[in-house]
Parts: sequence; C-alpha cells; structure tokens
Amino acid sequence: MSLRKQHEMTTAFSLASMSDVIFLLLIFFMVTSTFVFPTALEVNLPQSGQQTAIKPGTRVYIDKELNFFASYGNQEPQPIESDALFNFLLLTQEQEPGSFIALYADEEVPYGKVVEILDKAAKANLKMVLATKPVRSDNLRK
Repeated sequence: MSLRKQHEMTTAFSLASMSDVIFLLLIFFMVTSTFVFPTALEVNLPQSGQQTAIKPGTRVYIDKELNFFASYGNQEPQPIESDALFNFLLLTQEQEPGSFIALYADEEVPYGKVVEILDKAAKANLKMVLATKPVRSDNLRK
C-alpha cells in the first residue's frame, strides 16, 4: 500500500482585494468629509475708513494689580477706589452728557474684570469704550 503525501498549503495572502477595499474607503471618506460644516460663529466687524477725532472726556485706567486710576479732561490720572469709580463716572457724565469714557487696561488684567466694568457702565447708561492703546502701569504711579 502506498502512502500518499499530504499536499502542503501555501501561506500566501492576496492583497489585491484589500487594496480595493482601502481605495473604496478612501473615496467614501473624501466625499463625506465635504458635507461636514464647522460650527463657528460668524462675526461681522464694522468697517471704517476714518478715525474719529473725538477725544474721550473721562479716562479710566486699570493696572496689573487691579488698581483703578481716573482722570477727567486733561488732568493727570488719580488713584480711585473701585467703589467710588462709578460715582465719579456718573458725575462726569452729568457735567458733559455727550462725552464717552475710555477704559485702558493693562494687558495682564483678566478679561473678566474688564467685562465686569463695561457691563456695570452699560447698566448705568454710560458710554464706555475699551481703548486699544497699551498703558504702562509705572506711568500711572507718578
């Protein structure tokens, strides 16, 4: 009786079908990715070609230690307590009703504090704007 050898199976794997599947998945994800829209807020900023020549009547400064300074007209900034700040601002608005108040804050002042002051001014019907000119704290302590 003759014994037959068993046939050995080859362990090769065909990658042709795998590349087809990867190619189809690539096309699928490329097509579906165009349907994803970002969920960002659209902000329309006002545009202007001119700068205003109106100077603020009152200026409020906040240094990095959260100390307040205020000045009216051409006066030098004077230290003022945060409790007395809005009484001072209301008095200056009564003297010059059409003027606005500029708020200068050191770059290290937390945004929350700046927003809090702007919010209080808005509730008191004061025209307050956030100034963009950098202010050095050591200039206020003369």
